[in-house]
Amino acid sequence: MDKKTVVVTRQVDGDGRRVIESELAGLADIVYLWEASDRGAALREANVLISMLFPREVAKEEYGLLDNLALLQAVVAGVDFMPLDQIPAGTILCANVGAWADPMAEHLLGMILALGKNLLSNHLKLARGEFDRNATSKRFRGGVAGILGFGGIGKATAKLLRAMGMRIHAINSSGQTEEPVDFVGTLEDLETVLSVSDVVLVSLPLNKRTRHLIGAMKLSRMKPDAVFINAARAEIVQEGALYAHLKDHPDFRAGTDVWWQEPMTHGTFGIGYPFFDLENFLGSPHNSPVVAGVFQEALAQAVQNVRLFLTGAPIRGEVNRFDYL
Repeated sequence: MDKKTVVVTRQVDGDGRRVIESELAGLADIVYLWEASDRGAALREANVLISMLFPREVAKEEYGLLDNLALLQAVVAGVDFMPLDQIPAGTILCANVGAWADPMAEHLLGMILALGKNLLSNHLKLARGEFDRNATSKRFRGGVAGILGFGGIGKATAKLLRAMGMRIHAINSSGQTEEPVDFVGTLEDLETVLSVSDVVLVSLPLNKRTRHLIGAMKLSRMKPDAVFINAARAEIVQEGALYAHLKDHPDFRAGTDVWWQEPMTHGTFGIGYPFFDLENFLGSPHNSPVVAGVFQEALAQAVQNVRLFLTGAPIRGEVNRFDYL
């Protein structure tokens, strides 16, 4: 087997280097792009790229140098931001499926409980001097959790919700799963799942089928007191429709870890509606996976997938770019 060239475009520290080199030693020449004396030559020779945020690490004018690129391995789980129409047609693109799922599931469970138990609204009442001991909260045991997108994040969160006694109704692309669920279907079953769910978690990839999937009509299908969480991409949910639904249905609660305008993708953070004036809304700054050591763990999973590719073994997380174009 000819030794391949693996180019790492995301700057990593010593721990990251050790992760990469321990997996790929002997299999590939490893080039760290930010140290390369000739970036153009490094990219022309690259058979594999390991990237975090590819468009920020490789300039648009450099895309044409990637003629030898066989695999683009993302360290992140979502690839909707990739310039898929400008990556060579023969290049395999792999998302880092499930790499960040465990800390995200804990974070999402925290949001679900905080909203369902009215922790924010009760806190604000106390701050105003209101001691409302009669305010009721949501009971989750025996309820239904609708998991829209049953990949790594969905499965990890479902495991925690099952431990609370919830029944799991899952939506994925195949309508099949080996996980213990009470129902599994496809997007064709979406409205049925929405109508019976006490908790709705969005963990779908953002693509041409899911963009703006959840609008006023889908929100109206949900229970009046449902807890709705978006852990995927903001653009799956119509911003104005969500705000209007929250304002008109005070028993409906929503939390989001993702935003329609974020610093990483837009340069600044911004919202189009005054969500933070609402006591039935909870937000976090897209930091659900941020725990100590998680980047090295995610990087290790991505690099392990590269190793599988280089050794001819089956790989994980291959993306069909036509789902996005």
